Amino acid sequence: MNSLPDGLTDFLARAGWAGAAIYPIPGDASFRRYFRVQHGQRKAMLMHAPPPHEDPKPFLHVARWLTENAMRAPEIYSADAGEGWVLLEDFGDDRMRDWLDANPDGEFEAYARAIDALVALHALPAGPFEPYDLQTYQRECDLLTEWYCPVAGLSIDVPGYISAWKDVLTPMLDRQNPGVTVLRDYHAENIMLLPEHGQGLIDFQDALVGHPAYDLVSLLQDARRDVSKELERAMLDRYQSQVDAGADFEADYARLGAQRNAKIVGIFTRLYKRDGKPRYLDMIPRVWEAMERDLAHPALAPVAAWFDANIPRALREAGGGTIT
Repeated sequence: MNSLPDGLTDFLARAGWAGAAIYPIPGDASFRRYFRVQHGQRKAMLMHAPPPHEDPKPFLHVARWLTENAMRAPEIYSADAGEGWVLLEDFGDDRMRDWLDANPDGEFEAYARAIDALVALHALPAGPFEPYDLQTYQRECDLLTEWYCPVAGLSIDVPGYISAWKDVLTPMLDRQNPGVTVLRDYHAENIMLLPEHGQGLIDFQDALVGHPAYDLVSLLQDARRDVSKELERAMLDRYQSQVDAGADFEADYARLGAQRNAKIVGIFTRLYKRDGKPRYLDMIPRVWEAMERDLAHPALAPVAAWFDANIPRALREAGGGTIT
């Protein structure tokens, strides 16, 4: 993976960046790869999202919509979607997660800015994206039973699991119509802190139209860094002070928290077992802890009852146990 992908220099030449210096940078949990490129005083980020595993067209589609609606997505300089190349604006080095590691006293302000960006996003009409429907929610929930439960050696009631989630999520669906644009991975590793208190958005290619609580869950029940219950509470209050969220908002926040966290446990297990990426295992206990708080909400009663009957509480309290 240290070698440059075939076609990289040809694409840069076509984009007007022939002879640029190329610096690989770490990627994410996908097949995408990223490079910094510099040509004289010009700097850019190069993303390689190669077919058939990746498709940059959704990223380009969402980026253009965000930019057209005054949200701070990176400017697209050049793209070859068929070959998986996208040359885009470089937002710099101040990723929110890394910046907070070095500047912990700035946590409240950084999260407040992230909340205010969601307020601005949710004030817009929903984008031209597919709906976050019950089938999609259920497919994501199923990742826990498809990946985590077999690895943990659990014999489970799969039909009961599906039925419990349907009972929990169905009452919420009317409240996400007409819905808002949901970025789906809005957390401290996908937010760039820009000069003059700007905030850049990345990794939004999976955007759907859904419930406004979803991206708050992504941000405030972050699988990748600890967010205190006090900060979570303060940021939920900040959001609701600016938005007419409705009487059921906190119940829906718990619903989507449990749904997302169940999905993440499954995904992180899959990343380890199928893709050989063990670093995600260290994050799973944090996800279980957040999910337990969500399951305690009365709106989650059917799902909580399923968990009590199928996944021993001692295993859950131990962060899901040892995955091998």
